[in-house]
Amino acid sequence: MAADKLRDLSKPIDVPLLDATVSAFYGTGSKQERNAADQILRDLQNNPHMWLQVMHILQNTQNMNTKFFALQVLEGVIKYRWNTLPVEERDGMKNFISDIIIQLSTNEASFRSERLYVNKLNIILVQILKHEWPARWRSFIPDLVSAAKTSETICENCMAILKLLSEEVFDFSRGEMTQQKIKDLKQSLNSEFQLIHEFCLYVLSVSQRTELIRATLSTLHAFLTWIPLGYIFESPLLETLLKFFPVSAYRNLTLQCLTEVASLQFGNYYDVQYVKMFTIFVGQLQGILPPTANIPEAYAHGSSEEQAFIQNLALFFTSFYKVHIRILESTQENISALLLGLEYLINISFVDDTEVFKVCLDYWNILVLELFEPLGNLDSPAATAAMMGLQVPAFLPGMVDGHGSQLLQRRQLYAGPMSKLRTLMICRMAKPEEVLIVEDENGNIVRETLKDNDVLVQYKIMRETLIYLSHLDHDDTEKQMLRKLSKQLSGEDWSWNNLNTLCWAIGSISGSMMEEQENRFLVMVIRDLLNLCEITKGKDNKAVIASNIMYVVGQYPRFLRAHWKFLKTVVNKLFEFMHEIHPGVQDMACDTFLKIVQKCKRKFVITQVGENEAFVSELLTGLPTTIVDLELHQIHSFYESVGNMIQAESDVQKRDEYLQRLMVLPNQKWLEIIGQAHQNVEFLKGQDAIRTVLNILQTNTSVATSLGTYFLPQISLIFLDMLNVYRMYSELISKSITEGGPFASRTSYVKLLRSVKRETLKLIETFLDKAEDQPQIGKQFVPPMMDPVLGDYARNVPDARESEVLSLFATIVNKYKAAMIEDVPRIFEAVFQCTLEMITKNFEDYPEHRLKFFSLIRAIATHCFPALICLSSQQLKLVMDSIIWAFRHTERNIAETGLNLLLEMLKKFQGSEFCNQFYRTYFLTTEQEIFAVLTDTFHKPGFKLHVLVLQHLFCLLEIGAITEPLWDAATNPYPYSSNVEFVREFTIKLLSTSFPNMTAAEVTQFVNGLFASTKDLSTFKTHIRDFLIQSKEFSAQDNKDLYAEEAASQREKERQRMLSIPGLIAPSELQDEMVDS
Repeated sequence: MAADKLRDLSKPIDVPLLDATVSAFYGTGSKQERNAADQILRDLQNNPHMWLQVMHILQNTQNMNTKFFALQVLEGVIKYRWNTLPVEERDGMKNFISDIIIQLSTNEASFRSERLYVNKLNIILVQILKHEWPARWRSFIPDLVSAAKTSETICENCMAILKLLSEEVFDFSRGEMTQQKIKDLKQSLNSEFQLIHEFCLYVLSVSQRTELIRATLSTLHAFLTWIPLGYIFESPLLETLLKFFPVSAYRNLTLQCLTEVASLQFGNYYDVQYVKMFTIFVGQLQGILPPTANIPEAYAHGSSEEQAFIQNLALFFTSFYKVHIRILESTQENISALLLGLEYLINISFVDDTEVFKVCLDYWNILVLELFEPLGNLDSPAATAAMMGLQVPAFLPGMVDGHGSQLLQRRQLYAGPMSKLRTLMICRMAKPEEVLIVEDENGNIVRETLKDNDVLVQYKIMRETLIYLSHLDHDDTEKQMLRKLSKQLSGEDWSWNNLNTLCWAIGSISGSMMEEQENRFLVMVIRDLLNLCEITKGKDNKAVIASNIMYVVGQYPRFLRAHWKFLKTVVNKLFEFMHEIHPGVQDMACDTFLKIVQKCKRKFVITQVGENEAFVSELLTGLPTTIVDLELHQIHSFYESVGNMIQAESDVQKRDEYLQRLMVLPNQKWLEIIGQAHQNVEFLKGQDAIRTVLNILQTNTSVATSLGTYFLPQISLIFLDMLNVYRMYSELISKSITEGGPFASRTSYVKLLRSVKRETLKLIETFLDKAEDQPQIGKQFVPPMMDPVLGDYARNVPDARESEVLSLFATIVNKYKAAMIEDVPRIFEAVFQCTLEMITKNFEDYPEHRLKFFSLIRAIATHCFPALICLSSQQLKLVMDSIIWAFRHTERNIAETGLNLLLEMLKKFQGSEFCNQFYRTYFLTTEQEIFAVLTDTFHKPGFKLHVLVLQHLFCLLEIGAITEPLWDAATNPYPYSSNVEFVREFTIKLLSTSFPNMTAAEVTQFVNGLFASTKDLSTFKTHIRDFLIQSKEFSAQDNKDLYAEEAASQREKERQRMLSIPGLIAPSELQDEMVDS
């Protein structure tokens, strides 16, 4: 092929031939041609001498793709090899690139037509500058400024270069340059900024060209975040920017610059200039966008420039207020500008655009917290009263003087905007997670299929904001909500969206009012909503109202506990909704029923005033009719709810009677099936019978979940028959897989049989886990399971083994602890060898078995350690190998289980008589393997546990717990003075070979540091963290996992803060001890 000649770089490259090859690569020719061209271009790119041809190519080609190819080659050299090139070659290339840029930007026509090419050349120049400037190209900025004064197009391009330079140094330098280099470049830019500053101002004052002024504003925008402040406030820059603001061509760019200035944070030195800037700005804004304008309307019909203007306006106001709102609170004139700005911002918040709304919401959240927060920090009774939502009279003694009076004045000042903000929050409330009924894009009411995380995050922020607003003025909040609700009833304001947002807002402020006010408010809300449900016609309308009633009542357990009549009405209403076949309504009714019962269960088992029997008894009588229209999963949820009620009954006789009545339907069906199976066992193999068995077991599991120990009479009734069904289905599965091969395990019939086995195991596990620790329960249920469950696991083919067997026995060992020691050999024999064979072939197969297997071993190590000591050394080696296998896993939860298990084993062996024997065998292996995962970036989430294991190992040496030498005397004739010395040397060798890029001194210093800090975990951890970043393994990456623990303690602090403010954590989410007796 002719193009092969290109590979010979000893003479100038054949440019027409290169053009043809590049065209073939981008062309529409055959695949072979494209591949051949691709291969040649790759070879050229990888050739270290190719860059010397770049000048020749750029001077002789007209093909734009060829030019970009040549520049790509050059960029690689500049990035990775620039400092190794001879000085004259570097200077030659520097001058050549500068010349082409000047040549192309002198002529307006070529500058516009070859804009992409010029941009790429600018990037190359900035890459060179990162190496050359300031040390080897001191005159760069003066050269640039003097070149810019020769022509307006050159000037425009110089602005682009300056902007690129600023971005490279200040925005994208992390991980690209060393800290020292970044520091040098920043200092140079700062020291030379006066020239750039004068140059920009000069352009803005004399140029008439739109493109040039836009380029200059764009460059200024990049600089404003870091330039010395004097250049902004002690020069005509702000006046110049404000002069350009009213001009529509420059409005957005100017506004971006002003936003950068507004968000600068430092002392109060330039407050006067800020106030002046803000008042002039607001004055000008009224001319462009009158305060009375309908901003949402204007945004909806505006051009993209106009929409960007409104977005930028939101950014300007929020940035300014976040930092400087207090300086506007001084004089009456400033206050009116401040309030006008807030008015604009509230109007912008109504714009129907998620991004604009997020910007505004973020600020509203900060502002209301700022107005609310001081209340929490005051010790005066009035402040406490105000915080709890009582309206504080202005003349309360002790409040007028000093701090308290200022606070009240400040809240008074913002009362108007805050009231409008409440309206906004109520109108735009986001959908909470519990609501399952939504409007689709065709305007139909449907069941939600996917959760939208963005909406949930937005709901969380809006909920918090609305709770602070409610604390600031409960009466206004209540008034606005009730006024909007009455408009729904009258039909004046009726729409699905209006009702939804209103009810979501009502539900979200639960817990923020004093109980008396909340009761009064809710009585009206629930009464109105129930009326609305009666008077409104249409299935979709009823579904929307139903979902809102359910959401609101689910949020106010305190109110329901205090008002039995309302609680009863609400629950009966939920039963009504359970017959409503509209998608989502039944699901929501069952969810809400469960939520309410969990919070108010005692109310249902006591006979209330004016009633003949407890509600639960009445419910059980009508149960078959209540659940007649529900689907299976909804019935299971319903049974769990009733189980919760029964659990609250303290009279044993009544409780057992309720349970027996609750289980009448499933038990009848079960006896029927078992009866038929006794006559003809084939009956159990039919798909319908299998499905019925599965459903009965699932119903039992739901009740066991809520009843715990009290489920004993019911499980005793079906337990042995259930094990027989388990064994029979298991044999059927094994037979199918043996006959049909591995694919048989994927057939629907086998999957169905396996579902029954899994559900059986899940039911037993749920019951044993929830039952109180009563040894006789263990004695009654564990021995009969040994063969049908454990023996069956061992006998089965791998594809038919249920991982739930492992988790069931882990639960049993965790529950009955040392009582299980005698059974451990039996468990080991059944599951150990055969499971290991399944999971050690690779890291992917049988993920469920992996996790549950290690959880079982951990339970045994924790509670039945003597049984582990009885293992043979081969078996113990298998256990240790499997633990190492676990923590090498990249699957986070498997690795964590492995590490926790390892720590457990290390601690247990330390306290046993086999300490020396164990650590002589496993100390060095463990240390080596932990260092291997610690320094592997895939294992960052395990950092905390890696550190704990290492600290444990080094502590053992420090306290002298290992009394025999860890080194092998046969291979190491040189005796060490102690284990500490030996391990120190071993670790230094290990790390030196793993990190050849680190000096021996650095490694030695690190290892000595480890031994010095074993007693103090936080120093030990910081020391390791620094080493990881220093070893370059973890630099320029996301290292948040190394700081996960610190982040967790931060989250806990935040939770404590939220708990101190009534309503911030919804009452329905609080684990309150039932206050409903």
